[in-house]
Amino acid sequence: MFKHILIPIDGTALSESALEKGLTFARESGARVTVLTTIEPAPMVVAAYVQLAESQSRYHQHAADQAARHLEAAGAKAKAAGVPCETVQVEHDHPYQAIIETAASKGCDLIAMASHGRRGISALVLGSETTKVLTHSTTPVLVFR
Repeated sequence: MFKHILIPIDGTALSESALEKGLTFARESGARVTVLTTIEPAPMVVAAYVQLAESQSRYHQHAADQAARHLEAAGAKAKAAGVPCETVQVEHDHPYQAIIETAASKGCDLIAMASHGRRGISALVLGSETTKVLTHSTTPVLVFR
């Protein structure tokens, strides 16, 4: 069965639900988990260079603080569930690539993640990190909805 599960989270209620389900699955499987959150670089919307640098710095600090809080809570949930857990925070332009790369570098044999379940035009226009992971990953993916 699976021995090391990567669970990406983004702080949404849906990813929190997937975290809980993933931890349950890991406990029942006797697996350990790595919980990942990805910070995307600040969007380039400010015109003046000084404002841009300050805005990017504030954005990055805020995003890193948020990610750290999510990971700390995830680690506490894993500990309470009796599941060995490592937490990882990465900055990457493309979260789906960060997920795939982290699964490979950590030796994970399963990625367990949430899907927002978009359909139709919104799925086409907005895309989905989950869909991208499913499309590009060679590691098996378990999707929670």
